[in-house]
Amino acid sequence: MTPRGYDQLARFYRLVEILAYGRALERARYHHLDRLRDCRRILLLGDGDGRVLVRLCRIAPHAHIDSLDFSAGMIARASRRLAPAERARVTFREADALTAEYPANTYDAVTTLFFLDGISDEQVSTLIARLCPALTPEAVWLFADFVLPPHGWARLRARVLLTLMFTFFRWQTGLTVRELPPSEALLESAGFARVADARWQGGFIRSSVFIR
Repeated sequence: MTPRGYDQLARFYRLVEILAYGRALERARYHHLDRLRDCRRILLLGDGDGRVLVRLCRIAPHAHIDSLDFSAGMIARASRRLAPAERARVTFREADALTAEYPANTYDAVTTLFFLDGISDEQVSTLIARLCPALTPEAVWLFADFVLPPHGWARLRARVLLTLMFTFFRWQTGLTVRELPPSEALLESAGFARVADARWQGGFIRSSVFIR
């Protein structure tokens, strides 16, 4: 997986997303953002073109936000979306989330919104372990992603869409994963509890709130 592929996708990412899923992914990203209204330090991982960042700047007016992405093209696009006053409260980091350093006991919220689907089971576990020391004791973890429904037509449809998605991103970015990691189960194993949940498209798209 290479940043260059995502740099090239930056201009067209939203269009590709809407053609594939309509507004469902946006609804999932935004559904629980109000939970972060009173946060003071927020970490966004892989926010891409900055749509969540812009909305979060307005929802959480007192927060400083660290937005980490390994694509310079995505960061540039996100930065252009911000008004000057919002830009002053945002630190952009061009880095790989799996190897980046995170300051201890700093963030009272972290978001992984359609981010963990692009890494392996082992990498999700590694990321959670790296992030845990950086979170405050009552930190909120906002999760939104694809989840394979348990059975029926919804599961069959999801498998087809996931195959197309992984094939597309493998072609464009060199993505190596071929199936979804069990991210929610890994969060729960690390001591996080789900306190809110919303689903779309038969459970294929999910937005959840986890706390320690």
